[in-house]
Amino acid sequence: MKITNQLIEKHGLKYEEFSSIKKLLNREPNLLELGIFSAMWNEHCSYKSSRIHLKNLPTKGKKVIQGPGENAGVIDIGDNDAIIFKIESHNHPSYLEPYQGAATGVGGILRDVFTMGARPIALLNSIHFGSPDHHKTKNLLNGVVSGIGGYGNSIGIPTVAGETKFNKTYNENILVNAMAVGHANKDKIFYSKAKGLNKSVVYVGSKTGRDGIHGASMASAEFDENSEDKKPTVQVGDPFTEKLLMEACLELMQDNSIISIQDMGAAGLTSSSVEMASKGELGIELDLEKVPCREENMTPYEMMLSESQERMLIILEDGKEKKAKKIFEKWDLDFVVIGKTTDTKKLVLKYNNHIEGEIPISALATSAPLYNRKWDKKKLPKDKVDLGALKKIKIEDALIKILSSANHSNKSWITDQFDQMVMCDTAQKSGSDAAIIRIHGKEKAIAVSVDSSSNYCKAHPLSGGKQIVCENWRNLVAVGAKPIAITNCLNFGNPEEPKIMGEFAECLLGIKESCEFLSYPVVSGNVSFYNGTNKKNISPTPVIGGVGLISNLKKPMNHILKKDSSILIIIGKTFGHLEQSTFLEEVYSITDGQPPEINLKNEKNNGEAVLEIIKKDLVNSVHDISSGGLIVALAEMSIQSDFGLKVYKPKKLTKFIKYLFGEDQGRYVLEIDKEKLKKVEEILKNNNIFYEQIGVTQKDFFEVEDEFKIDIKKLHKINNQWYNNY
Repeated sequence: MKITNQLIEKHGLKYEEFSSIKKLLNREPNLLELGIFSAMWNEHCSYKSSRIHLKNLPTKGKKVIQGPGENAGVIDIGDNDAIIFKIESHNHPSYLEPYQGAATGVGGILRDVFTMGARPIALLNSIHFGSPDHHKTKNLLNGVVSGIGGYGNSIGIPTVAGETKFNKTYNENILVNAMAVGHANKDKIFYSKAKGLNKSVVYVGSKTGRDGIHGASMASAEFDENSEDKKPTVQVGDPFTEKLLMEACLELMQDNSIISIQDMGAAGLTSSSVEMASKGELGIELDLEKVPCREENMTPYEMMLSESQERMLIILEDGKEKKAKKIFEKWDLDFVVIGKTTDTKKLVLKYNNHIEGEIPISALATSAPLYNRKWDKKKLPKDKVDLGALKKIKIEDALIKILSSANHSNKSWITDQFDQMVMCDTAQKSGSDAAIIRIHGKEKAIAVSVDSSSNYCKAHPLSGGKQIVCENWRNLVAVGAKPIAITNCLNFGNPEEPKIMGEFAECLLGIKESCEFLSYPVVSGNVSFYNGTNKKNISPTPVIGGVGLISNLKKPMNHILKKDSSILIIIGKTFGHLEQSTFLEEVYSITDGQPPEINLKNEKNNGEAVLEIIKKDLVNSVHDISSGGLIVALAEMSIQSDFGLKVYKPKKLTKFIKYLFGEDQGRYVLEIDKEKLKKVEEILKNNNIFYEQIGVTQKDFFEVEDEFKIDIKKLHKINNQWYNNY
């Protein structure tokens, strides 16, 4: 077939990139080779627009075993225990086919974790939808939530935490980010680097079909009015087969049979074989007629580019094939030796003894394009919101409006569809600042959380990048966990636009700054560009997934109020920053202004003091203060408990509404017994940390002094009504 400009464009390649391909091959590629370059050189696989910025992120630390570059990141939590985790996007597929897109997103991220030798112990998600009144939102919400629950519940992994947000920026491009966390022995971790010559390259798992062909390329392009035509590129998942594949892989991993192992994820057989060979500086030769196919007359092109799910590629030690095959046949899975490693440093593809493709591995990997795209720096917005010009609203009415909104309503309609307790190690499920998973059979646990804040990043990407790392860090601290490391999913628009590339570059600078200061390295992640439709990009949405360690889990810490007449204190200074706040957006539909200032020194000092207070068992409940400010944090504490509270009105105060709804960072609310207050104050004073008493817990009522008093049952009903009425 003649390679035309139209065919090049259809494969998502620029003509300049095609010219580079011809130079690397010293000839014109055939259709199969063009498809393979298309798969490996697209944004989703090559990171050609982001690599130059990603390399600046801090990725090393005392507890980091493996940083970015493998299927997932690995951290050391002591006692020969390792935690393996990663987050990835499945945005485009989930918009086209919400159930299968979300389900296969979960399946893919699980394979990234168990391919490294870990048994998955938790799933998390960050899902963003358009405006609730948009005609597609309800169907997309139902499909995505069902897909996440359907896959996770069926395979038997608890979905323990997440976030669901609505904003018109996602009307035509939703975000579905899935995170998986696994537990492994530190001395039994598996990598994807190929080693040795003439080693068997083995295909295991499901058969290959025509679903998902060009899936990675589709994820590396903007949508347009014809986006529905791309539905055939969405993969179809089978969680029951994935369960079999996981158990078979983990069983084979009990001995030393495996040299390297790689999930067939984006770009399928192409990416898995190329990545293994590239890391090992070897060649791979595949006999494609041996690939198990579930459809007739599949071509080499279709086999190499299919993204059919539940498949792995394994390189085995000599003489281990028979034993390995027996394991996979026991689990009713295909096991076929389809090739071997070579010293050619080439990907050689044969079909019925005829060479169909021959490409240097370096041309597909290290020679992939690397762009240093132009980007615009964004200054802090100068315009200030004139609060005096706004129509006055009662504090009670503002609180009710926020608590009954789509973004701040109780989300049990979603979480009730997820099995959070399967495997019996979930010590604290969703609903608190972070979920807690006990390490099976031990007293220690990990805390996990995912967070995003696109409004701050849109207003000022540098500040927004700093803030979202800090918020994630606070969420782990609030449950008594020492934060160890993060994974990130960076969701942005078209990187070819300087404005969008600027949002990405500056967000990463902010993430880098916070991670370095907090000793909170990035060990894995994913970049998702081209999130937009018809030239309209989403707001920048970096999602941070964090993992922390609780060395001795005596009792889970959360933000549920525990007692009557406890003292409530706030840690951290309140200045009353309202710009970019939930208050202004929900009450007045104002989204202008600067995000709050991020003081990293205060973040670290305040957080470490809270950890000390929790460790010494001096506090009943803890909640970090973020979206909605102090009053929303207090309302959340009350709604989930059997107690109300009374908030005092500070004596020196000009704007009480700013004090209650301001979103100043680095703050926590603590519930403390009266007899323990003195010891808490000593810790805070010794660390030079600002704090103040703000109220007390009480029975039955949520009260703000001199403003309002509302029955907590009514507050609970208000917070639950949105999903019931949607």
